[in-house]
Amino acid sequence: MNIKINFDAMGIATSVACAIHCALLPLLISSLPILGINIIHNLVFEWGMIGLAFIVGFYSLFHGYVKHHRLTAPLLIFAAGFIFLVLKQVVPQFEYLFLSLAVVLIITAHFYNYRLCHLSKCSSTNHQH
Repeated sequence: MNIKINFDAMGIATSVACAIHCALLPLLISSLPILGINIIHNLVFEWGMIGLAFIVGFYSLFHGYVKHHRLTAPLLIFAAGFIFLVLKQVVPQFEYLFLSLAVVLIITAHFYNYRLCHLSKCSSTNHQH
């Protein structure tokens, strides 16, 4: 059986999930302690999400670079977004500004990589594993 995974779509989905997590959880802050759950500003959870975003994003973008287009722009855009994602953890007074910039840049990198891969001669929109 041949399973095809679009890692750019997965990268976009994880970036959007991260943004939703950061935007919605403050709204639920009053009910989470009642349930015994604390994932707001939970360092393990936050760094875990950042690590997941890095692994999926880097794999997808590096694969596109090596196999399809050899352009560094998506990797550089992703790196800039990832720097802002880490800065959001390090400089909490600018958390939402840095998060917004990170999400826009990371999604842009994945979308640009997807477009470049799609425009290449070989079939690249579905990465095989």
